[in-house]
Amino acid sequence: MKNITITFPDKSTRTYESGVTPMQIAESIGERLAQATIAAKVGDKIVDANYKIENDSAVSILTPDSPEGHEVLLHSTAHLMAQAVKELFPDAKVTIGPAIENRFYYDFDIEGTFSEDDLKKIEEKMHELSKNDYSVHRKELTREEAIKIFADMNETYKVEIIEGIDPEEKLSAYEQEDFIDLCRGPHVPSTGKIKHFKLLESSGAYWRGDENNKMLQRIYGTSFGSKKALKEYLHFLEEAKKRDHRKLGKELKIFTFDEEVGPGLPLWLPNGTVIIEELEKLAKEVEREAGYTQVRTPHLTKGKLYEKSGHLEHYKDSMYPAMDVDGIDYYVKPMNCPHHHKIFDSMQRSYRDMPVRLSEYGTCYRYEKSGQLFGLMRVRSMQMNDAHIYCTPDQFKDEFLAVCDLYFKYFEIFGIEKYQMRLSLHDEEGLGKKYVNEPKLWKQTEEIVKKALDDGDFNYVEVPGEAAFYGPKIDVQVWSAIGKEFTLATNQVDFAQPGRFGLSYVDEDGKEKTPLCIHRAPLSTHERMIGFLIEHFGGDFPLWLAPVQVAVLPISEKTNEYAKQINNKLFSVGIRSQLDDRPDKIGAKIRQAEIDKINVMIIVGEQEKDAETISVRRRFIGDMGSMKLEKLIDQLNDEIKNRRDTNRKKT
Repeated sequence: MKNITITFPDKSTRTYESGVTPMQIAESIGERLAQATIAAKVGDKIVDANYKIENDSAVSILTPDSPEGHEVLLHSTAHLMAQAVKELFPDAKVTIGPAIENRFYYDFDIEGTFSEDDLKKIEEKMHELSKNDYSVHRKELTREEAIKIFADMNETYKVEIIEGIDPEEKLSAYEQEDFIDLCRGPHVPSTGKIKHFKLLESSGAYWRGDENNKMLQRIYGTSFGSKKALKEYLHFLEEAKKRDHRKLGKELKIFTFDEEVGPGLPLWLPNGTVIIEELEKLAKEVEREAGYTQVRTPHLTKGKLYEKSGHLEHYKDSMYPAMDVDGIDYYVKPMNCPHHHKIFDSMQRSYRDMPVRLSEYGTCYRYEKSGQLFGLMRVRSMQMNDAHIYCTPDQFKDEFLAVCDLYFKYFEIFGIEKYQMRLSLHDEEGLGKKYVNEPKLWKQTEEIVKKALDDGDFNYVEVPGEAAFYGPKIDVQVWSAIGKEFTLATNQVDFAQPGRFGLSYVDEDGKEKTPLCIHRAPLSTHERMIGFLIEHFGGDFPLWLAPVQVAVLPISEKTNEYAKQINNKLFSVGIRSQLDDRPDKIGAKIRQAEIDKINVMIIVGEQEKDAETISVRRRFIGDMGSMKLEKLIDQLNDEIKNRRDTNRKKT
């Protein structure tokens, strides 16, 4: 048998006989590594630990501590859970069970729902199956073999999945004891590798996410390679639960939903409207300094505009159906760009006018499936911090980088310390279907975007197959104060629509040229941004963003009038204050202000009234003593004007 060379991540090499497996390689290195091994990366392919390596290869041994290894562990735990469910509920039908970030889920077709007691029983059964340490085996199957296996088991969902797969594609399944599941893999070598897991919750979910299909029962869980890692993640989930924007949004009276209005259509309460207005004020200040001009466009438009833009061809499934007006199809707008193109085209443009930066805070409407709606993060009505920049090719790099620089300005203001830019690219298979069929323009545009990012020394990763239909885009991932990941800003390059709309400017040589267009929304939508900020700050907004900035608390009825004068003075200088003159004890008023997460409390009794002073208390600081109202106003105005986050609780 021939020898092969295995190259490790540190560039060191070892020689093994052809057919060696990753597990055997791990065993040759050390017992502890072998115990931790659950899979491997051979070249660019993630494989099972018992995969036979026949040729010289670069090999990385995967443990649960690595991102790829953790994903394998999560997916394997989903299979373990499905095996437990089938043993406890033999009539349950299994559907799909993918790994998602730090978690997994599996959907089942059962009679009724899973109770809390059911989840406990399933988890106990999973531990039993883990202790039995069943070997996990991969089986290669033909299409006919796979259909027969799952049809005989009455697993109708698996049969449906198989029938939808390309007949030429190779199929595989994984077996552990008497349980078998259709899966590409890879998986852990045995169930004993799965030890530290927790089932989190169950909920309803439509088959294939389509509300016209049957409602299934979904179980979420998580799994880690150590007890410590599991404990830390469960603590993170508890913190995230406390900060859930849906929970805090209701408690702090920021937004609400109403069935008579419709799902995914948020109603902004007064407190939420204050936050929106402060965000708009911030963005308009920043954009004014950056040379943007404000425009406004209607909420609905003739369908022909969206035919020209390409949205009806590539985006129709996410648009609301047409409405017939005098025999003409009209649509509520899913985005502002076609309208901005029309504004750009409303007058002749010279190279001297370029770049043209048009900004709008318009409301857009997109049809999200019911099962995908999630608080403010996935809605059907959204107000976008939207703008389009029309520029010459020579101006593109500076304009693109200037948009990226906006991100960092906002990151600093909101205390966002961790971020990553995702450069979403096209794939050739999607040309003419998912993407505009302009292969040369795709390659050219992607290259200039990469060069701009490299020149700007930005932290980014490439993600094939996720571009907008008209060009590559940057999606900005940010992490909240407790480490929860969100997708917020976007920066998109459009080489298609300017040409479709016949947009042009007269260059210095007197010839008409087509501009490039940059679509950007550095503050996302108001909905998603505010959802993020609620969770990022845990409801403890910095003073400038807080719906109520000051609570004025009289100790007794005798000082109500003095407290009212203070409240009126604060209101007159633009500070959002709230008078609590209820006939309650001062301790109860302070507790209520704490519950409402009000940053500053002014407490006034007879002593303060006689001295014409105030007593000040701040969250996370406590009693700040007595002072004149004018001094506090100066301090607060300075903090608000500079948008400082002085007193927020640090995490």
